[in-house]
Amino acid sequence: MSVYVMLTSLTDAGRKATDEDPDSLREINKEMEYMGVKILAQYALLGQYDFVSILEAPSNEAVARLATRLSGKGTMQTLTMAAMKIDDLIAALKKKGTPW
Repeated sequence: MSVYVMLTSLTDAGRKATDEDPDSLREINKEMEYMGVKILAQYALLGQYDFVSILEAPSNEAVARLATRLSGKGTMQTLTMAAMKIDDLIAALKKKGTPW
């Protein structure tokens, strides 16, 4: 399983829905898990983004499906990035030969 960082910004509709029913945030998490994505950590943020989620998913395609589905609801926009452990990066950098 790969790890991803998802930054989320609420739209006006999302802010209204969250204000009317704060527990709706948990429903989104259930949907994420139903789609096969595990939430490793999640935080509310102050600033340009409203939330950061650290996710584990089986593939880039699974995360792309999730991000498209969440953004398609019109209540949020997402920015998703693949992540790797620093030790894995260091090991990859130490390998000699063709990088691919």
